[in-house]
Amino acid sequence: MHRRGLRERIALLSIIGAVACASEAAANTVTQNVSWTIDRAGTSVKYREVAYGDSIYAGYYGSISSVALFSGPMVQGDYASNYWGTDMEIIRRAKSGAKADDIYNNKIVAERSYMQASNTRIVTFEMCGNDGLQARSSFAGQTGTCSYGVLNTALSNCTTYQQAAMQYINANASANVKLKVIGNLYYPGYNADNALSSCTDSTTGQKVNKQQVFLPYIAKMNWRACNFANTYGFKCADNFAQYMGRDYDSNGDGQIDSDALRYVQGESESAYVTRITTTLRSTIRDANFHMVNASTTYDYIQSDDVHPTYAGGTVWVGLFGGTGSGSSAPDLDPSQYVNGKNPFWNQYGHERWGWALSVYNPATP
Repeated sequence: MHRRGLRERIALLSIIGAVACASEAAANTVTQNVSWTIDRAGTSVKYREVAYGDSIYAGYYGSISSVALFSGPMVQGDYASNYWGTDMEIIRRAKSGAKADDIYNNKIVAERSYMQASNTRIVTFEMCGNDGLQARSSFAGQTGTCSYGVLNTALSNCTTYQQAAMQYINANASANVKLKVIGNLYYPGYNADNALSSCTDSTTGQKVNKQQVFLPYIAKMNWRACNFANTYGFKCADNFAQYMGRDYDSNGDGQIDSDALRYVQGESESAYVTRITTTLRSTIRDANFHMVNASTTYDYIQSDDVHPTYAGGTVWVGLFGGTGSGSSAPDLDPSQYVNGKNPFWNQYGHERWGWALSVYNPATP
């Protein structure tokens, strides 16, 4: 089934919420969960993927009442269903606007029962995006002398809860889980941040370029996510590289940009930060204009300049948030894949995230 057909099938389940959700940077939170089953003909065997996170995994698109069905975890689950030949239950326990501590305490810990089910095979999580967004908003609103404390606090809290989440999942997920994976952060608003701050640096007495300030913090969050993943037996989907790098070699170094930007196991944090912020800085591109080749561009970020674009329908989760559920046939038959990828894999932000998660799917359940 083509994604457009699926959109029509779930139209009766999907209502675009009339209540607009405030920007996540304003620190509002809302529960937006989805439990969806990919119901494959000819099998009654069903495995589960559990995804914990904020608005990214929720599939937020501007409404508190409905969310995108095909957020990253749903895309990953669809790949798994196709390759395993089984039904797949994708459980998304998400809280839009939540910072890392909230996701850890009120989703991963409080809702651990979802990953404890014996049919669970994949557990994935993402966090820290709102820590970064709120710190960025606070810094951008400063006048007088710049204070970097709010950025340092966001980095510290992100570090603490990324590690705690992996430790807790290891201790509590079903013994049958075959894949645990974290997704790191892309940089929303990259171009918009290429502007001077309203505050002045205490050392130079000059206003600072906001992009220049924020990029090293995101790089440190991302290095720590992937480094912790290696320590605790997780995989790390490097969404920064997937979103921010072109899918061809733009600088003639012999590497596709999105490959060159990826985390490299064994590289120190300082070396990684230098590679991202200096060495390969010229290859970083705003994800609103992701280039899959030298002449083709796709928009990975919605008009809010924060959340990923998506293909397919939406799911009603309640007037003021809550949980949506349903089922559908697999999105596409595997015969429609090209080199193991569905035809949408690099055209939308959520599709790219889901594919980046799916490359780690085990060959068998």
